[in-house]
Amino acid sequence: MARQLVSFDWAMKRILREKANFNILEGFLSELLKIDIKIEEILESEANQEDERNKFNRVDILAKNESSELILIEVQHSSEIDYFHRMLYGTSKLISEHISKGKGYKQVKKVYSVNIIYFDLGQGFDYLYYGKVDFKGLNRVDDSLKLSQNQIDEFKKREVYEIFPEYYIIKVNKFNDIAKNSIDEWIYFLKNEEIEDNFKARGLIEAKEKLDIMKLPKKEQLKYKKEAENRMLELSLLDTAKIEGIKEGEKVGLKKGEKQAKIEIAKNLLDILDIETISKKTGLSIEEIEKLK
Repeated sequence: MARQLVSFDWAMKRILREKANFNILEGFLSELLKIDIKIEEILESEANQEDERNKFNRVDILAKNESSELILIEVQHSSEIDYFHRMLYGTSKLISEHISKGKGYKQVKKVYSVNIIYFDLGQGFDYLYYGKVDFKGLNRVDDSLKLSQNQIDEFKKREVYEIFPEYYIIKVNKFNDIAKNSIDEWIYFLKNEEIEDNFKARGLIEAKEKLDIMKLPKKEQLKYKKEAENRMLELSLLDTAKIEGIKEGEKVGLKKGEKQAKIEIAKNLLDILDIETISKKTGLSIEEIEKLK
């Protein structure tokens, strides 16, 4: 019987921030980025929600490696239509916050954005995506803009894209549970909260030992189970409300049905989410939601 492990986002909030457990996060990042990652410290990040109504939807962790590069890891459970924009905002904000005034632009920090999502973002068939900045010639399609030798010597980088943020998106629910390589073994854990005995990816052996639910203090075990139940409840309410809205739409027309679906979702979420979050998820105004109380 597989050992029951805590979810990765729970571990990010309560376990992986400890220096003794950096090797777990280092293993995951090394397998994903395909470079050797050594974490120097964990920095504070504003998106690490502690509010009972929000903390099971989204969590993130900001790490700085030995090269002073910034790595932002975010786990997102609820669908957000503007998630691409938030990825861009997150990297831009980090760049602006971590540049010293008067030091020149070459001090801009390298940022990696790692996004672990449990919803279907955009259109695509893969479960693992990578994005980087690349400058292509418009008149010569075989031409790419390169760094000069002086820039290579000055910045200690070989390619232009190494200066800009790099993005990784893991669409967990798209993964078919077949681990073909080391990063797939990690994605299997992200989806199933289990680690098979034959998995060899860096960091997983430590994760299997340190993320065991039964090794948590009894109080933490109860808290973890409560958050898991809350997450399942929210997903269930969203699905139910959507179905009810569709049925209503069949009766009174599509446009009115879509509005009714949003209202039903909002009603069901009033007890577990704040009004601002409900407004963002449904598209209803704060005033409309307040009238539902």
